[in-house]
Amino acid sequence: MENSSSGGGIAYWMAEHQAVVGFRWSHAQSWGSTWSFLVSSLAAFALLAVAVHLFVRVLRLKPLPLGPIPAVHSLAMALASAAIFLGLLLSVAAEIRDTRWYWRGRSRTTAMQWLLCFPLGTRPSGRVFFWSYAFYLSRFVHLLRTFINILRRRRCALAAVFRHSAFVCMSFLWLEFSQSFQVVAILSATLTQTIVFGYRFWVGVGLPVAARSGAVLVLACQVALTGCNLVCHLGFLLLHFAKGGCNGIGAWVFNSVLNAALLFLFVDFYVKTEVKRNKNELMKDGGGSNHLHHSGSQRHHHNKHLAFEATKEQ
Repeated sequence: MENSSSGGGIAYWMAEHQAVVGFRWSHAQSWGSTWSFLVSSLAAFALLAVAVHLFVRVLRLKPLPLGPIPAVHSLAMALASAAIFLGLLLSVAAEIRDTRWYWRGRSRTTAMQWLLCFPLGTRPSGRVFFWSYAFYLSRFVHLLRTFINILRRRRCALAAVFRHSAFVCMSFLWLEFSQSFQVVAILSATLTQTIVFGYRFWVGVGLPVAARSGAVLVLACQVALTGCNLVCHLGFLLLHFAKGGCNGIGAWVFNSVLNAALLFLFVDFYVKTEVKRNKNELMKDGGGSNHLHHSGSQRHHHNKHLAFEATKEQ
């Protein structure tokens, strides 16, 4: 009974509370909901990131010890992503239960179809869009990761400026145009981020991990996320043409271009990293072989010299 009560309490606060059910995306009431705020905040973020990067490069600073800051940021992102994932999942279940998600003026659609394709005229209000707004706000917390990478002198730190700004833009468009497909996108993104940032927190507090497990985990999550998105994008296009249109198709096209650019940056970075790593390993192996060969030649020459000296003594 205690577990059931606890579960019911979580479901209430995440899917039944008035603040969740009565949410409405509004330029007058929702913080960060205007185009001017989006443009000015991202411009300020980009300028500040470039300024910090130039400051670190000009002074030739070594990677700065940031103490517990990276671990605290990773923990905050992991907890926020987990909360958004669970809240959106419970909200989707509540929408299915309460409304059955009928298309206006059309026959009833299945839950999976609604997840991919909002009916035309859908307004950004209610449970699902409350958690979409929470995801949008979490993107601003995510921006802090850029400055952590810059101060740590990580490679491609400036590329993160574009990547993180693109995520803010996409989540804003989801709300502004009630874009279809966002439910699946948020669920997959928050699940991935819960795993990745949870791992980063684990490493940040000094707990043991396997060698190169971080790179493998990030790659596996990115591949799984990309594969899921590709399948869902195809399903969305089929529903768009079969059902007579899905809401927010223009925003979907723009976000698809951004996703393609982000995927290209990830693949390019991964390929360059692997090529450089393999090249370094080959150079190490080659250097080791040359060292062994040189050492063997020295030993052989020394043995010949000892034999010659022994012959002279005899």
